[in-house]
Amino acid sequence: MNETKILVEKITEGIQEKKGKNIVIADLTNIEDTICKYFVICQGNSPSQVAAIVDSIRDYVRKETGNKVYAIDGLRNAQWVAMDYSDVLVHIFLPEVRDFYNLEHLWADAKLTHIPDLD
Repeated sequence: MNETKILVEKITEGIQEKKGKNIVIADLTNIEDTICKYFVICQGNSPSQVAAIVDSIRDYVRKETGNKVYAIDGLRNAQWVAMDYSDVLVHIFLPEVRDFYNLEHLWADAKLTHIPDLD
C-alpha cells in the first residue's frame, strides 16, 4: 500500500476515534489538474465535536505515520475545517454546512468511497 493510501486510512481512523460520521473518500487521482490526490470528507454534530475530530486526526496521523498537517483553516467557528496534508485534503463539516457546499456533488467525477459509521 502506498504512502498516500496509508495516510488516508490513518485519517479515517482518526475521524472514527471521535465518532465522526458519514465519511466519504474522493479519489481524485484520475482527474487532471486537481490540487491533491484525495479528499476525505466527514462531519461532526457540533463545533466542539468538529474541533475534537481535527485534534484526533492531527495527533493520530502524527503518531501512526509521522506526517504533520501543513495547515488547518476554519477552527475559529468550527463549521467547516480544512486540513492540508498536501496529497490529501480533509474536510470536517457541521451537517448543515456540508449539505450546503455538497463537495461530493462538486467532485462527482471522482471515485467516491463511503465508509460505514462505526456505531
